[in-house]
Amino acid sequence: MSSTLQMILMAGLQKQEEYNWKDSNLALFGSDVEKQVKLESAQSEPAWNNSGQKVGLEIWRIVKFNVEKWPKEDHGRFYEGDSYIILNTYKNPDEDALEYDVHFWIGKYSTQDEYGTAAYKTVELDTYHNDKPVQHREVQYHESNLFKSYFKEGLTYLKGGADSGFRHVKPTEYTPRLLHFHGDTLNDVVVKQVGLIRQNLNDHDVFALDAGLKIYQINGPKSDKDERFKALLYIQRLRDERNGRPKVEVIDDDPLKDRDIMEILKDGETESHEDEAPIENDTRVLLRISDADGELKMETVAEGEIQKEMLDPNDVFLVDLGVHLYVWVGDGASSNESKNGLSYASNYLNEVNRFSCPITVVPQGRAAQLYRELS
Repeated sequence: MSSTLQMILMAGLQKQEEYNWKDSNLALFGSDVEKQVKLESAQSEPAWNNSGQKVGLEIWRIVKFNVEKWPKEDHGRFYEGDSYIILNTYKNPDEDALEYDVHFWIGKYSTQDEYGTAAYKTVELDTYHNDKPVQHREVQYHESNLFKSYFKEGLTYLKGGADSGFRHVKPTEYTPRLLHFHGDTLNDVVVKQVGLIRQNLNDHDVFALDAGLKIYQINGPKSDKDERFKALLYIQRLRDERNGRPKVEVIDDDPLKDRDIMEILKDGETESHEDEAPIENDTRVLLRISDADGELKMETVAEGEIQKEMLDPNDVFLVDLGVHLYVWVGDGASSNESKNGLSYASNYLNEVNRFSCPITVVPQGRAAQLYRELS
């Protein structure tokens, strides 16, 4: 990463004595310095070389302001202490040109410098591909349906950062992990690493106690078939990664009767799941971002019913649909308006205490999904 970019991001950090993971560090986007750095670094960032050349998914992790390739075999696994950039390259059936969606994903415990860099580098990757990608911001536990659709085996949330390791530790040196499988359907089942606490077990879900060379599948008596099947597939994947060495034991009764499990799991307090609650919000607000009078500002245009005809091609609009926030960029919007849409969207969600809401930036001509959702 260029030293100028690091100075920009660190300047954002120094302005606050305290911060939390909900601050996106986007305030400096749109400045002349940012513009120059973005143009230069987009071409000089080695991670972007040959990206988006064929249909498929590419993922990078942010490590100390740098962009590192995330192995294909680990796609779908995200450490809650990290931030990632995801590029999906695809083709529409009736067109030959490649299309792109680029997401930056924020882990619950990702540091501000990490997700600030991820946000910045996402814009940079968009620049590298001539502003063709549609930009998205994703937050752990509240990813958009589009994002989740990329991972056929579902999402896995792991504790710590990627340096904690997962595949590359020898099974004989492995630190046990307790994985929780929860969801209503096979496609919705999410895998989350939880603490090695007996009280984290329950009757309604499935758990996998991974001890390296021994893996226990613990089926709660009230768990459903999709959770059990997902755990079976996941454990098979772990065995394959370890060349079939681990032995698997399926437990359908009380797991605490097993002496080996009792030695691994300890008594303690269960973890809070407040951040995991699904977004349920019937808000519908339309806000305009405009510099028509010489000063960039945001104003509310409508609340409740929002229609496509309210969108003016000369400006940028935030279309808040409660469970998803769209930044709609009109074809005639100024450069200043366009560059600051994502920043305004992030700040707006902070102000209304809904940071976890997904954000999608869509140009006027590529907003079909948004138009379908409008009344």
